[in-house]
Amino acid sequence: MFSWMKKDRRREEGSRSFANVIDGLKHVYKHKLLPLEKEYKYGEFHSPYLNAGDFEAKPMVLLIGQYSTGKTTFIRYLLERDFPGIRIGPEPTTDRFTAIMHGPHEQVTPGNALAVDPNRQFRALQQFGNAFLSRFEGSFLPSPVLDSITLIDTPGILSGEKQRVHRGYDFESVIEWFSDRADMIILLFDAHKLDISDEFQRVIHSIKRNQEKIRIVLNKADMITTQQLMRVYGALMWSLGKVMNSPEVVRVYIGSFWDKQLQFDENRRLFEAEQEDLFADIQSLPRTAAVRKLNEMIKRARLAKVHAYILNHLRCEMPSLWGKQSKKEELIVNLPNVFHSIQKRFQLPVGDFPPVRRMQEQLTEYEFGKFPKLNQAMIDSVDLMLAKDLTQIMTMLPKEEEIAKDKRIKGGAFGYSDADPFSTRRDLTKPSTYTAYDEGWIISSDTARYDSIFEKLSPNSQGKISGNVAREEMMKSKLPNSVLRRVWTLSDIDGDGMLDRDEFAVAMFLIDHKLAGNDIPETLPDRVVPPSKRSHSSRRESPAVNRGHIDNSVGGYSSSYGGRNVNSHQTSTRPMGDYDDDDELNRYIDQ
Repeated sequence: MFSWMKKDRRREEGSRSFANVIDGLKHVYKHKLLPLEKEYKYGEFHSPYLNAGDFEAKPMVLLIGQYSTGKTTFIRYLLERDFPGIRIGPEPTTDRFTAIMHGPHEQVTPGNALAVDPNRQFRALQQFGNAFLSRFEGSFLPSPVLDSITLIDTPGILSGEKQRVHRGYDFESVIEWFSDRADMIILLFDAHKLDISDEFQRVIHSIKRNQEKIRIVLNKADMITTQQLMRVYGALMWSLGKVMNSPEVVRVYIGSFWDKQLQFDENRRLFEAEQEDLFADIQSLPRTAAVRKLNEMIKRARLAKVHAYILNHLRCEMPSLWGKQSKKEELIVNLPNVFHSIQKRFQLPVGDFPPVRRMQEQLTEYEFGKFPKLNQAMIDSVDLMLAKDLTQIMTMLPKEEEIAKDKRIKGGAFGYSDADPFSTRRDLTKPSTYTAYDEGWIISSDTARYDSIFEKLSPNSQGKISGNVAREEMMKSKLPNSVLRRVWTLSDIDGDGMLDRDEFAVAMFLIDHKLAGNDIPETLPDRVVPPSKRSHSSRRESPAVNRGHIDNSVGGYSSSYGGRNVNSHQTSTRPMGDYDDDDELNRYIDQ
């Protein structure tokens, strides 16, 4: 009876449109996934139920490491200022969890007050009791960095005799709660302390299911020489391989994230490049927050489904009268076989099942006979959510990514500009203060060196060298022919199959640019074009766009595009706007 009303309600649900991704995720979680989680006590076994604060929270970066590895100093390095409640020292100074967040003025808020704030994402922390909440606090300050992200500082993980002292709360469970909600997890290691204590190993195991979020930082690397750094890096990778137990290689960032003088600056270029890579990774968090929340929702829904099947199976296996305790113990011991049976029966992916050992420990506290029966309607609702609702929400991602593409963390260590002379990255198309020649030709400061090489190649009466001569000199760089072909295409600006003095300088500059670890641009930037060639209406494109090649038999240039031969003096262009927006292409060579 009234089945037509249910159909209309389902049709209305299926056709509902959402203002944005977060609005859609909140709706489908509340109406489809949360009922299944509550029915089968998902929050007691895996992860607490979500609230509005979890969906609307800024991206969270969680820092974990043993004491005195530089976690708090790393945060200070990012903010470029102290924060309320900061404590730094060689001993275990940080004895509490600290959420560093944006606020209109500096203040410290106790953990109990944060945990009852309905607008924050910390309400579920109440489950860990006063012993933990008394060791949790919020640090608010008006930092532009915190407009985009939230930083979580954690107590130093203990080693030796200290790790045998109980903290008064379940430290690993708290770390796991934060790791489930964090957008990035940074594990810090001190170059002088690579040992992984028992507590640290347990912590790593507790966050292992979030392995895609983990970044490793080898801190204080300036305190050792290059030779020692190579040995330390190898030892760290070996230790991590044993603990992580994964065939994938974990990315390790090497550097010294503090404002002290570098002890050994021979690896300065390496530290700067590693820092740029790590900061670029952090910088992407605000732009990709919606994608990560959608991904987490899918993972959560799949686990909730599997959890419901597990509890239903255990309930059905229990006897009706006698022998309940012995049967319960038998099922717990044989839980791997139970998982296998459920997986085969319902065709569920093996990767969706929870860790066996942890599930065995949790099940000892429950009476299997009191588990609820399988509610197929709830399962079907979650399946529909995965198949239709989340698919509909996914179609909104390109629009949100387009809106958020210019989002970036500002201020602090991220507050550099295009004119920053200390950045290792630089777009050659934009003005800077690197040299006094930038207002003219960016290669001017190096022309004397390139001219010296050019004169040794015996240019002809027209002041040019042939393609064959240029080829022999360019091949001394040991770059592959595909790269040198692109360099040639960009350098032969007038397309005559020869290089004059200025064109040769461009070729050498691009080769040095590539040898420094940068990419060759698709179109020659304005600032690299010699002043003598700027009267040309168009510039050469690299073979990434125009599939050209050097004809060594005649020293000339020929190209083809779309299967049609093109005259060697013709050029095709790419709008400079396309190139200007690509911040990954060109980094200036720090000579």
